[in-house]
Amino acid sequence: MTDHSLEQDRTLAAAPVAGGAAAVGATGAEELVYESGLEVEVRSQWTYARRRFMRHRLAVGSLIILIIILGAGLLAPWVAPYSFEGYDVNSLEAAPSLHHPFGTDLLGRDYLSRVLYGIRTSERVAFIVMVLATMVGTAVGMVAGYYSRWADNLLMRFTDLILTLPALAVLLVAAGLIGKGNQYRVAIILSLLLWTALARIVRGQFLSLREKEYVDAAKAAGAGDLRIMFRHMLPNSMGPIVVFATLTLGVAILLEAYLSFLGFGVQPPTPALGKLIADGQDVSSHDWWLVTFPGLTIVLIVLCINFVGDGLRDALDPTQRVRA
Repeated sequence: MTDHSLEQDRTLAAAPVAGGAAAVGATGAEELVYESGLEVEVRSQWTYARRRFMRHRLAVGSLIILIIILGAGLLAPWVAPYSFEGYDVNSLEAAPSLHHPFGTDLLGRDYLSRVLYGIRTSERVAFIVMVLATMVGTAVGMVAGYYSRWADNLLMRFTDLILTLPALAVLLVAAGLIGKGNQYRVAIILSLLLWTALARIVRGQFLSLREKEYVDAAKAAGAGDLRIMFRHMLPNSMGPIVVFATLTLGVAILLEAYLSFLGFGVQPPTPALGKLIADGQDVSSHDWWLVTFPGLTIVLIVLCINFVGDGLRDALDPTQRVRA
């Protein structure tokens, strides 16, 4: 066989491959994977974030404890051993025992049941605050960061004004104006303060993302402002938003307990953790459980939420080193 015939054979053998490669270039990477018979697992950033979070042992353990505590509070009507309003005249100020693991109060009411219902109250308020504060903060930050100029100046000066006000004074004044009462009023009061930090975070994210090439490409393709903000920019800002929303739960529980302790929170007969501490502080020298158990519950919930938030922050930021 001559060199010329060998060259022709090589050309004929390479022709189908070249044609296949051209077809692949026209149809995309999916066709290349399909034609080659390879299986490629496509992983999103959330898949990698979940795997990084699962390697954060402290965060995972805290999440499990948090689910148990908040789940018990959510299911309080079914898991509480007694009614939170039930009286037992034979067990007034009883110390913790098998029948009453958290003891009883001055009126003989089972304290474990009251703490469980107090958790239920706190988590309801906290979740409402988390949703409201996250929605308002995200909306303000998106508008300020995307439009900038007058919108940025107006919204950020208002945000700075809220941040400069003493938090305690604002809470007490708002409680006086809106009035003491149910869980929804307390949630509105707390939401007035907690959206400002997220607004600044989202604004910073949008100011950075606004200069990206894919945003310019979307504008050139005729996409409207709302589509660009919600379809292209907001998904790339979800990491800090998720972390903020998680940490807001802990802050809201602390502030709700604080308001209830001062008498501006959820009113009796609905149990609240802060109110339980306030009611038991006068007799805490001999009835130690009346302050200890609701106080430890608040501390444990807030610590677990902070550890979970720390894990989420590390998981959603690949530059952070995950502690294992």
